[in-house]
Amino acid sequence: MKRFPKSHVVFRRLPPAPPLPTVLCAEAKAKAEEGRGEGRPLYLLLALGLAVLAGCATGGKAAKTKPVDNPPVLAAKPAPAPARTSVVRLTDGREGFVIREPSNLDSESRRDFEQANAMLKEANYQKSVELLEKVIARSPGLTAPHINIANAYNHLNRPEQAEQHLKAALEAVPGHPVASNDYGLLLRKAGRFAEARAVYEKSLAAFPEYHPLERNLAILCDLYLKDLACAQEHYETYSKAMPKDKLVKLWIADLQTRTGHLAMHTGPGQ
Repeated sequence: MKRFPKSHVVFRRLPPAPPLPTVLCAEAKAKAEEGRGEGRPLYLLLALGLAVLAGCATGGKAAKTKPVDNPPVLAAKPAPAPARTSVVRLTDGREGFVIREPSNLDSESRRDFEQANAMLKEANYQKSVELLEKVIARSPGLTAPHINIANAYNHLNRPEQAEQHLKAALEAVPGHPVASNDYGLLLRKAGRFAEARAVYEKSLAAFPEYHPLERNLAILCDLYLKDLACAQEHYETYSKAMPKDKLVKLWIADLQTRTGHLAMHTGPGQ
């Protein structure tokens, strides 16, 4: 049974200055475009100076439905740009975190970033690269331009350049969940399975709320590393967090059949 990688396509407009921290619900993060077989992964297009990738499910019950281009966003109250990158866990009953990065981009750089995102959406990858290279030259420490340009380079079949920029994002924010998810997919496609596993595991240790990492690690362990105990653990962890993902439930049943394990007990209606 084929396993499809989980990735994301979210286009964001830049916020007015000062930047606002943005919380993306776990439900939205699960609504990912699914790759087919070994097709190129799709990447998350991030906003500059924004906190991103926060799960906001209550009680761990997040939904997985059809892909969407614009998932729900909850904008926090305006706050001054942080002096340094910070990660804050949510304490209002929702599961998740907020990543905030300082941004001192001028208006020209912000326009270039917006236009680069538009070019990505239109599949004009070369033009997007040209614009994002300009943004990165002015603000090399921001993760969003690095992650987005990796997207463009990936579509241009230039994985070496994509890897370079994903590494830069991970240097700026170690374990960054989107950069890690994308980097793991890139490494897996290159046959560097042990490295991909290490990337997923490191990010999950820092951001366990980011469920696509769990799903992709399970797929990696199942089909590529043949580590079925690892696959079982991460499929089940993901399924508990994302109970409406019926496809993964089928994969769990298939894995249990192959390993001779008893099927998981499920509650009424599951």
